[in-house]
Amino acid sequence: MDSTAAQKSAVAARGGIIPYLALDGAGKAADFYVKAFGAEEIARVPGPGNDGRFIHVHLILNGQSLMLSDPFPEHGHAYKEPAGVTLHLQVKDIHGWFDRAVQAGATATMPVRKEFWGDFYGRLKDTFGVEWSLGETPKE
Repeated sequence: MDSTAAQKSAVAARGGIIPYLALDGAGKAADFYVKAFGAEEIARVPGPGNDGRFIHVHLILNGQSLMLSDPFPEHGHAYKEPAGVTLHLQVKDIHGWFDRAVQAGATATMPVRKEFWGDFYGRLKDTFGVEWSLGETPKE
């Protein structure tokens, strides 16, 4: 990694808790998140051996950092299918966000609807198996 990419990635980290996803195909996942959710790529650091895997990808998605990496079983970081975690996006224009993600290839698992607590809410599963929920609080 060049020093500029390292500085940019470290300086740009946003959020109190930053999800760091180990996905089989971190580079492709980053490309998907740019297309599906309008993420901005900050840094992409190739892994050792230059075999197409990435040790670090930093995105800004909905104003917060999201980090990605490929699995590296030879270094003790084997692939595990995503389970038990949902990433939530609180957005304006939930229908626009939801539709863009579906058009990019995400699967709608719960269509957007107004829920009993008052928010519009929907759920998606992306092409890498990650669960997402989207919410929008209606204007009063």
